[in-house]
Amino acid sequence: MNYRILTGEIEHEANTFSKVPTTLEHFRSPALLLGNEIPPARRGTRTALGAVFEAAKKFGWTLSHPLAASATPGGPVTKETFEQLCAWFLAGAEGCNGALINLHGAMVAEGCEDADGEILARLRAILGQDAPIVVTLDLHANVTQKMAANASALIAVRTYPHIDYYERAWQGAGLLDRALRGEIRPRTVIAKRPMLHGLNEGRTDTGPMRELIDRGEALEASGKALVVSVCAGFSWSDIYDVGPSVTVTADGDTTEAQRSAEELMDYAWETRAFVSDQDTSTSIAEAVERAKSGEFGADKPLVLADISDNPGGGAYGDATDLLRAMMAADLQNAAFHAIFDPAAVQAGIAIGVGNKGRILLGGKQAPETGGGPLEVEAQIVSITDGRFRCYGPMGGGSWRNHGPSLMLRVGGIEIVVISGNGQATDLAQLTSLGIDPLHCATIALKSFHHFRDAFEPIAREVITVDGGGMAGSSEMSKAVYRRVRRPIWPLDDINL
Repeated sequence: MNYRILTGEIEHEANTFSKVPTTLEHFRSPALLLGNEIPPARRGTRTALGAVFEAAKKFGWTLSHPLAASATPGGPVTKETFEQLCAWFLAGAEGCNGALINLHGAMVAEGCEDADGEILARLRAILGQDAPIVVTLDLHANVTQKMAANASALIAVRTYPHIDYYERAWQGAGLLDRALRGEIRPRTVIAKRPMLHGLNEGRTDTGPMRELIDRGEALEASGKALVVSVCAGFSWSDIYDVGPSVTVTADGDTTEAQRSAEELMDYAWETRAFVSDQDTSTSIAEAVERAKSGEFGADKPLVLADISDNPGGGAYGDATDLLRAMMAADLQNAAFHAIFDPAAVQAGIAIGVGNKGRILLGGKQAPETGGGPLEVEAQIVSITDGRFRCYGPMGGGSWRNHGPSLMLRVGGIEIVVISGNGQATDLAQLTSLGIDPLHCATIALKSFHHFRDAFEPIAREVITVDGGGMAGSSEMSKAVYRRVRRPIWPLDDINL
């Protein structure tokens, strides 16, 4: 039988504390593809959809691929945007025998806390109760009962940085093929605990997350579960269902699957306070002092990662305090990625390549966190359309787009300024604008952890910096949660 399969993706992680709502333009800027735009963009890439196209060829499926949409994490998606994305996506579901799709799992829309669950519920209503629906997720998903009830299988990535979407989509394809042929009837159950966060923020190299992933893979290998997914959750979402989860997909009867999920989640609860050394951040002053003292004769760059202004966590990406300190220290042979500031990009374009001029840089979204606007006398070195191809571990050969972008030079610092917000995950974000990261003495980045697979191998050392941005540890301690279920750890004292 020639099966017709729905595929595609809608990816967004909502920081509900952001004052900037996510609109359709935020999806258009980095990647919004419709219909026949998708195959040439994703075939041959090590992405989730790249794997689905390969699987369709192997299994003889006909694909319906109406939409591939992703946006940099930010505020909740507007109602109009959510409904438009759903309309595009679900229009391709009619007549399909099953689905293999990619969602983030932590999207929040205006009036809909569980946006991913709502998408799956609408899809289930179209395909019917017996159609297999297999979903790949980010491991920072805030998984809900609604998601588990409406998906046949939930398959979360098992690496952080997330470099195994391709492998997880292939895992899902094998599961979907078996379900279509009637070999299995996948059903998914979920376990959670009253935890706002835990599992060491999802770090998969060591600690409780690594332990649970290993135990889950052992269950899969033994045949006791079809899929085991461990998600650390995303704590910058003030929603009822926030927090870590374990989902287990079984063949038919789910009694043992629920028992396994509860046992794994017990361990997540027991280790909820575990924190690795990577969570220790340095002050701006100390980080810059170390950069200055080691810049002469450096054979590899010192990487300063500002985890507090990480666009990958929904931060604004325009904090200036770290850059201000680097300029005050007169760092040489340094690079900075990036300041998100569309107005500054346009000002640089007006000045022109090779010319010097004054630009008001960054600090416009929340000057009280991470620093206000920084006026600089800069030379405009390069201007691009912001499109670049990522060949690093997270890129998989796919194209990305930060919108009109420029690189300007202030003293010994080369600064990337972008029109579309995004964290640093790939060397191409520097090389596409003319910066050679291999020969920098210092590279400052805005990223929490995803930068590591690309930048750690070239670094002499990595220092994480709390630059005072809205996603920093100091800011999180001030966050006021109003919609999370209570009691919940660590906001409340709980004994289970």
